[in-house]
Amino acid sequence: MELQKLKNVAIIVAHPDDETLWAGGTMMSNPSWKCYVVCLCRKSDQDRAPRFFKALTVLGATGIMGDLNDGPEQIPLKDNDVQEMIKRLIPDLMYDLVITHNPDGEYTRHLRHEEISRAVINLWAKGLIAAKQLWTFAYEDGHKSHYPKPQVNADFYHILEQRVYDLKYNIITLTYGFEKSSWEAKTTPQNEAFWYFPNPVKAMQWVAKGGAAS
Repeated sequence: MELQKLKNVAIIVAHPDDETLWAGGTMMSNPSWKCYVVCLCRKSDQDRAPRFFKALTVLGATGIMGDLNDGPEQIPLKDNDVQEMIKRLIPDLMYDLVITHNPDGEYTRHLRHEEISRAVINLWAKGLIAAKQLWTFAYEDGHKSHYPKPQVNADFYHILEQRVYDLKYNIITLTYGFEKSSWEAKTTPQNEAFWYFPNPVKAMQWVAKGGAAS
């Protein structure tokens, strides 16, 4: 996989900090990428929203936010509503790569991660997101037995240079302001992993089995 040949990259996530936690090191390790981050939640959050845009500056990216319901009760959202929000926010471009959540999430469990993953993959399958390939985050927490960690059997496993990891950790603790004792800081993966899909058919098959490793 020749990462340096990728140019237009979209990262579609649920929350401000997801882009950094699950893909920030990969973004910073590929400065030739033109990254656009679509964050579906927290546009009205007066604390998190400004921090998101500061984080993008450090990551060398640009982006936009939406305001999907993200209350602690995790009321399920309609698939069409999530898809419509993504369609409104993402620029109408041909992307070399789109990166998003896994249909089974990165940890146990957050509905918004799962819903957004399904929505992105369905939009790709319908031709409403134009992308040459798609990656989903590849992390698991052993059903809450440990902090989320990259899956070693993923299609793409990126070992981060120490300086890149340090920058990523600083975004979480300094830019986003999470305490070093917080779940976010303790979670921040040293390495990053992704599942790779060359076409929507493969991705839809993945959705059908819940994003579980084969």
